[in-house]
Amino acid sequence: MADIDFDITDQDIEVVTNQLKVLSNPDRLKILRHLLDGEVNVQTIEKLTEIHQPTLSQQLTVLRKSEMVSTRRDGKQIFYQIADPKVLVLMQTFHDLYCEEPA
Repeated sequence: MADIDFDITDQDIEVVTNQLKVLSNPDRLKILRHLLDGEVNVQTIEKLTEIHQPTLSQQLTVLRKSEMVSTRRDGKQIFYQIADPKVLVLMQTFHDLYCEEPA
């Protein structure tokens, strides 16, 4: 087993736990997967994820309140993008740990 330095405060544990709770929802992971390449509007997110209103709206709100994504309005359209670079690292780590086929 690797020697891991896990010097973490109670406050840090709360932050990590809250972030993991946000990421533990399959719909939110689907949304984030489609935001990895950049900004996407709500209609496209709905089409790509097959998550319909109002569920999509609820899940986007959770991601926005957790500051994982940000929004930009252009006329009537709302665009979402990943706002926290740590999300990119987490998504890559999840992929590396759980999605790649063993060599």
